[in-house]
Amino acid sequence: MDAPLQTPPAVSTPPADAFVIQGVTRSFGRNDVLRDLNLSIGAGQTVAVIGPSGAGKTTLFRLLSAFLFPTAGRVVSLGHDTQRLRGRRLRALRRDIGVIYQNDNLVPHLRVVHNVLMGRLGHWWLPQALFSLFWPLQLEHARAALREVEIEDKLWAMPGELSGGQQQRVAIARLLVQNPRAILADEPVSQLDVRLGREVIGLLIRVARKGGATLLVNLHTLDLLRGNFERVIALREGRVFFDGRPEDLDAEKLRELYGAEYRDLHVSEWLPGAAP
Repeated sequence: MDAPLQTPPAVSTPPADAFVIQGVTRSFGRNDVLRDLNLSIGAGQTVAVIGPSGAGKTTLFRLLSAFLFPTAGRVVSLGHDTQRLRGRRLRALRRDIGVIYQNDNLVPHLRVVHNVLMGRLGHWWLPQALFSLFWPLQLEHARAALREVEIEDKLWAMPGELSGGQQQRVAIARLLVQNPRAILADEPVSQLDVRLGREVIGLLIRVARKGGATLLVNLHTLDLLRGNFERVIALREGRVFFDGRPEDLDAEKLRELYGAEYRDLHVSEWLPGAAP
């Protein structure tokens, strides 16, 4: 009698890359903001992007979200070569990538509920979007998202009535209803104090993990690195200076990375053994 077939052991495969950057240069006139950049970001990773002013961090985020295109090289976002996309396919990619900016990009003359539901615009036909300006469609989606970020009572408030931290929570609620596959947060806590900044970063990580999304945060507040991110990518003069674990970043590397900006980071206040 033949021996029973043996089931081969399961082979674990690494997650697909959410973003791949191959030999990318991005120039504005004669100024190369990014230079021959090579990176890959695994799906589901939580990554902090750091570096001094002018290092190319915001330009990198705009390339990943397909609002800019490389001067040379190739950017692959969520499996799509961004330069090959046009029209509906480009809009579909941008719908799958949620973006939060330094200032939260809320529309000041629209109530919180409308700002939250803007996360659904990529999923609606134009008549639905216009009708929702008069009476919010999918109201329960907005209410549930605001409940998730603990400001459900602000559903009908105007943005000007909210604190800075509350406005960023509205922006995160907008991400919740958008349900993106990747989240790019460009200095989302730069205008908040450390306590509020920690809360906002915690919320972003929770939202990303709940939805299985890849998270990249352009971060200037370095004491938020440890305990929040599994990987840090540091840019300097448009190139990768460091790529590794937060705990492998020491004061010497940070001083070399930031140069004259190092003293403004107050590294000695949060990194043990660091000289002022």
